Amino acid sequence: MKRILALVFLIIGLIIADFTIKPINAQNDPCSCSGQGDYCIDQDSQCIQKLNQELTDSQNATKPFEDQLTNIQKQISNIKQNISNIEADVAQKKQNIAEGYANLASKQKLLYEKVKDYYINSYQDNPIVIFLSSRDASTITQELAYKKSVEDEDRNIITNLVISITKLQQQKTDLEAEETKLASLQDSLNTQSAQIQKLVDSAHAYQANLTSQIAQITAAQQQLIAQKLSSLNIPLFAYSTQGGCSSDINPYKDPGFSGTKFGFFTYGVPNRVGLNQYGALGRAEAGENADQILHAYYNFDAYQNYSGITINVNDSNGYNSGNIIWSGSLEDYMQRIYEVPDSWSIEALKAQVIAARSYVLSETNNGAKSICATQSCQVFQTNPKGGNWANAVSQTSGQAMVQGGQPITAWFSSTHGGYVYSSGGDVGGASWTKNAQDVPPGTNINSFADLNNNAYDGPNHGNSPWFYCDWGGRSQYNNTAWMTSQDVADIANVIMLAQKDSSTQSHLNQTDKSIPDTWDTNRVQQELKNRGVTPFTSISSVSVSADFSRGVTTNVTVSGDAGSQTFDGNTFKTYFNLRAPSNIQIVGPLFNIEQR
Repeated sequence: MKRILALVFLIIGLIIADFTIKPINAQNDPCSCSGQGDYCIDQDSQCIQKLNQELTDSQNATKPFEDQLTNIQKQISNIKQNISNIEADVAQKKQNIAEGYANLASKQKLLYEKVKDYYINSYQDNPIVIFLSSRDASTITQELAYKKSVEDEDRNIITNLVISITKLQQQKTDLEAEETKLASLQDSLNTQSAQIQKLVDSAHAYQANLTSQIAQITAAQQQLIAQKLSSLNIPLFAYSTQGGCSSDINPYKDPGFSGTKFGFFTYGVPNRVGLNQYGALGRAEAGENADQILHAYYNFDAYQNYSGITINVNDSNGYNSGNIIWSGSLEDYMQRIYEVPDSWSIEALKAQVIAARSYVLSETNNGAKSICATQSCQVFQTNPKGGNWANAVSQTSGQAMVQGGQPITAWFSSTHGGYVYSSGGDVGGASWTKNAQDVPPGTNINSFADLNNNAYDGPNHGNSPWFYCDWGGRSQYNNTAWMTSQDVADIANVIMLAQKDSSTQSHLNQTDKSIPDTWDTNRVQQELKNRGVTPFTSISSVSVSADFSRGVTTNVTVSGDAGSQTFDGNTFKTYFNLRAPSNIQIVGPLFNIEQR
């Protein structure tokens, strides 16, 4: 026990001695032009450079003691385990001592009796008296032997009792000392952990403040990406015939420039939550009924019938806002939903009807709020749709999916690209939708070939026109989204420069837009050289790796005249969308590269 305590205190001493950190002053303002709005962005580029440098310096300074904290926390965890063992040992000792003291009274009584008997026998049974009173030698020998045996037994009992009582008292003294040390050790651990955590929290707060300022300054870049994305008119509903999907690969569409052509193709549209409309079509054509289709995408307890509810439609893009442009019963509202083509299989239509009915009930709180008429909510037109859709509405009259007695928010979109996300674990919110690969039973997605062959919204099933798309295009290249070798080299150089020096971030915008202080291809290459990095001037090949269990591109590797570089998939996507010309974009988490 003493060795364990000594070792624990030694470790604590070494940790404290080795851990010396200068606190960070989180009150310093790293940007002299803070609060000057657009002027700070456009006129004083030194501001963002200083902010980025402050952030880099802080992160570099913080990293060592974050590592130390992690190491200390591991050691503290081990120490706490030792303390737990000590506490268990102390508890057992307390119990043993308590039992010992409970028996002490009887032991002391026995001790007193044995001491008394021992002295009485020692004086009363004098050997001379025994000798004179005995009749023969044999009797004398027996009585003397008996006397000695009794005295020896009494002496042993007395000795053992004294040792037992003394040991019990010593155990009590030792236990009290151990408890004092243990309390001191726990106080020391708590104090040191709190001090270290305070330093780390302070550093993180400081970095968060810098990051926030940088994010505000580069908001123009975020706005640029958002504008490019919105210009694509990505169809979130299957009824649409619009969208910026170029599909330059099947059939191949020649952009007209020489050299290698690179195409960045995304699987599906960004929303993967809930019912996959083209996936539902593929399932219906494979023989599934509406109930099977809905259970493939949603978690719900049962169907419940709703009637007597009025739905109000507004002219905004949200809920309970704008002017009311239409009002009617729930079923009249359902007759006017234009989410999927009327020509689809009846079971796919019925599944969509029930999903749309569940959605409007959930989002309007059973009609208490109004709902918009666009794909921001669900697509509504004032004229009834009629045809097969009207039959699907009639055959499912009033039915909605419920969980816990309430309609679920049954999200859906046109094309998921072979995957379904959970509304609970993946995007936040209640667990109304499932997380799965959207493929037939007995099949899995382990490669792009598996995805193309098996996905319910892919070519062999629902055959969505947005299943595999390169998005955007350039008029000078036959309105295609093909990229030149030099285009891809520039994007790779931009990523390398941003990673080498984060203060250059504000200069790395799209070059064919009128954005002040944007560095062109040649300037980016020179800035890399200035920092000791060899830039690419051309790219010969691009490859990707992906996590097919989740449907996410994890890495992108580019190879060219400067060797090979591998980038994180999300990082590559972000800078691609920022730097790529015109409105060319990667729009989802899973993308692939085509070369021609």
